[in-house]
Amino acid sequence: MSEVGGTYDFVAQSPMGEQTGTFTVVPGPDGETFTGQLSGGMGTMDVQDGTISGDTLTWKMKMGMPMPMTLDCEATVDGDAVTGSIKAGIMGTMPFTAQRQG
Repeated sequence: MSEVGGTYDFVAQSPMGEQTGTFTVVPGPDGETFTGQLSGGMGTMDVQDGTISGDTLTWKMKMGMPMPMTLDCEATVDGDAVTGSIKAGIMGTMPFTAQRQG
């Protein structure tokens, strides 16, 4: 299993264009859960129900703009790189990548 904790530079491909920001992952003491945030042009969203299974992260976030909805997220960590997707209701599924800082 890769160490998943850290701060990542985040890029998502959304219907509103490329969204960039910072994604932080803070593993819990049990190694099976995590907290964190995604911050960028769309504001700051907290990780909810974050789980770690091997190199896979799953979590939810509540988005307020451009419309309120819950985002379902999943990602795979490979060293310092993360690839994943965000399911955003009627907006569909958006792919994203992230690279660990430092």
